[in-house]
Amino acid sequence: MKEHFARIIEGIGEDLNRPGLVDTPERAAKAFAFLNRGYSETVEQVVNGALFPSDSSEMIMVKDIELYSLCEHHLLPFIGKAHVAYIPTGSVLGLSKVARIVDMFARRLQIQEQLTVQIAESIQEITNASGVGVIIEAQHMCMMMRGVEKQNSVMKTSAMLGSFRNNPSTRMEFLSLLR
Repeated sequence: MKEHFARIIEGIGEDLNRPGLVDTPERAAKAFAFLNRGYSETVEQVVNGALFPSDSSEMIMVKDIELYSLCEHHLLPFIGKAHVAYIPTGSVLGLSKVARIVDMFARRLQIQEQLTVQIAESIQEITNASGVGVIIEAQHMCMMMRGVEKQNSVMKTSAMLGSFRNNPSTRMEFLSLLR
């Protein structure tokens, strides 16, 4: 990646021998690998067995999980927060694992719509929950720094599975907990 970043920098007309740019290709390659570290993880590795027996059948929600991702169309960041809820059926997921699942999928080249679905489907599969709801709200640099340059726009996406999709009262409880 280092050589590719060097070619990109030269491609915009910069001099790689300029003192501020001498080590930039290597730093950029390391940063890009870090920002996309989700490719080296699996859901099984992230969860690491942290699924615990529980009699709870009430909604569990983790709110305001910050996320950072790169838009797969422009390689520019989008930054926001995820709200994840599920209704357990015999087992609960370790609290930090919800945030780690969000991070794993966010740290890949993404579109927000797919990120939302990936998180919901993974939580559903891992926990066998009767329902899962995920809402993500994010600001996209590809819309703020270029193109239409709208600084105050926020994109919101949702994925509702099981009882969150089929039961209006479950969906309303989730949405009311977000306020």
